[in-house]
Amino acid sequence: MNIAFIGMAAALGLSAAGSAFGAGFAGMASVGAWKKCYASGKAAPFIMIAFSGAPLTQTIYGFLLMNFIKSAVAGGADAGLALGVGLFGGLAIGLSGLFQGKCAAAAADALGATGKGTANYFIVVGIVETVALFTLVFSLLLLG
Repeated sequence: MNIAFIGMAAALGLSAAGSAFGAGFAGMASVGAWKKCYASGKAAPFIMIAFSGAPLTQTIYGFLLMNFIKSAVAGGADAGLALGVGLFGGLAIGLSGLFQGKCAAAAADALGATGKGTANYFIVVGIVETVALFTLVFSLLLLG
């Protein structure tokens, strides 16, 4: 067995796990915020759907990283490097998804309570997203 395959699996699996946790946290908070809105007779902001789904992009980044690892190994890249990039890159991307979900959960709660600050909340969620993007790009540079 080629250890590069472990790196490929880790890139996708760890990224997707972070997305799952993040989307779960954000989704639960959105449902709770909507419940508070309904209970108090306020309009429930539909935009919270975007908070709930924001961490899903990390799964896409993990898939891309997996494919870039595959291509790099086919082009002669070291299998140990591929393993390390997959493990640590996938972990970093996954953690970005997890914490993006936590930020989105706080954003949903705040938006539900105040009805204000949507743009600010998306900026914070986007900053956490940037960690995953940087990880993907820097991982590609390592493989290249």
